[in-house]
Amino acid sequence: MAVPKGKTSKQRKHTRAANWKASAPTLVECPQCHELKVAHTVCDACGYYDGKQVVATEEAKK
Repeated sequence: MAVPKGKTSKQRKHTRAANWKASAPTLVECPQCHELKVAHTVCDACGYYDGKQVVATEEAKK
């Protein structure tokens, strides 16, 4: 069984865990209402996904 030769210090452990950067989600234009939305999700403004209305919005109810 493999055994580490020495103790991993807190600094080395925390440095290794902190080597990532968060990125902003990709925004695309909704083909129905032309609002920006997160890719591959239902549009919050109009409720459409893949050309079909999936969620009823306040505008559609009136």
